[in-house]
Amino acid sequence: MRQITAFFILMLSPILVQAQTVTLDECQQLAQENYPLIKQYDLIRQTTDYTVSNISNGWLPQVSAMAQATYQSDVMTLPDPLQTMLGQQGFDVKGLRKDQYRIGIDLNQTIYDGGLISGQKNVAHLEGEVQTAQTTTDLYTIRQRVNDIYFGILLLDEKIQLNKDLQTLLQSNLDKLNSMLSNGIAMQSDVNVVRAEKLKAEQQATELASSKKSLMDMLAVFIGKEITELAMPQDVIVPTQSNNRPELHLFDTQIELANAQESLLNARLLPKLSVFAQGYYGYPGYDQFDAMFNRDWKLNGMIGVRLSWNIGALYTRKNDRSKLNTRRGLVESARETFLFNNHLLEIQQTDGIAKYRQMITDDHEIVALRSDVRQSAESRLEHGIIDTNNLLQEITRENQSRIDLSTHTILMLKESYDLKYTTNN
Repeated sequence: MRQITAFFILMLSPILVQAQTVTLDECQQLAQENYPLIKQYDLIRQTTDYTVSNISNGWLPQVSAMAQATYQSDVMTLPDPLQTMLGQQGFDVKGLRKDQYRIGIDLNQTIYDGGLISGQKNVAHLEGEVQTAQTTTDLYTIRQRVNDIYFGILLLDEKIQLNKDLQTLLQSNLDKLNSMLSNGIAMQSDVNVVRAEKLKAEQQATELASSKKSLMDMLAVFIGKEITELAMPQDVIVPTQSNNRPELHLFDTQIELANAQESLLNARLLPKLSVFAQGYYGYPGYDQFDAMFNRDWKLNGMIGVRLSWNIGALYTRKNDRSKLNTRRGLVESARETFLFNNHLLEIQQTDGIAKYRQMITDDHEIVALRSDVRQSAESRLEHGIIDTNNLLQEITRENQSRIDLSTHTILMLKESYDLKYTTNN
């Protein structure tokens, strides 16, 4: 028996998991994790690591191999009088060959680069941070889309429930009219009017259910799993004294990148110090005088210190700095524009929240009044004072007042969470 029970629990566990209530925060988190753009974080990190690693290799000894074969039209020779004198003394002066060969290796080790490699690494890191900040900003917009869908579903849930209440109320009055019809108090037309109104309410229920299913399917695609029920968010008070939107971090990293690139311009102007070594095997060697007598291939080597200064960077420095200043100006302008528009949106949403709170207060009173009027109409219908059309009008008005209350409540909550999105608080 225990095994059978355990089996059914295991079979039902996926269903139970799926039936769990999902909150707005959970949906937003799942949507960001499920969105394909999330993969860019790892790709950006990997690209940055590879770039920085390649730049760091600039401190390693730079080794190059070469092989060369040349044929010269002229080569260095001894003056004729000297050749004659050496010949008389028994020396065979062959002179340099016009075909020359060498196979060698060059090695260069940077000692001081003026901060160039360090600056390049810093720029690479900041470029990765800018890309990451841009990705975070793009992912943040998913929250607003989830908000729209989530509160759209909640609003439909409220309308569906109110539709059920309406159908129940209509059915109750329909039962009363059928009883009155049996007793000869009401007419068949009265019954038909209420039945038609109930059928209309059933049609609306079908339409509402279809709309909800469409939004639920969209939300399921966003979060990557099927859902059956959404939790009603709590009313929140959103502070507006500060703004923590990811766009502001993006602007900051863009400014930092421009500053790092300007520092890199300064590094390119500084001299570079390095040590080098050269060696080759071939003909002729460094001792070309000996090569005139002996045409054998020899090993040759040289070591030294090199100081270089590329003043060509001065030619473009002014324009490069102007471009960076322009870029910083564009970023600051974008920041000011964003904060200005964001502040306007905060004002609009704050005023909207206050508006809906007042409307909700009035809605509660309206619902209570409409309910009393509807109950009175039902009583008067039973006593034959009014007809069914008058009753249906009052039922419709009461239902609309309840719809208004639910709509304003959901819209107030949505406005609050939209304000939370606007400020990221």
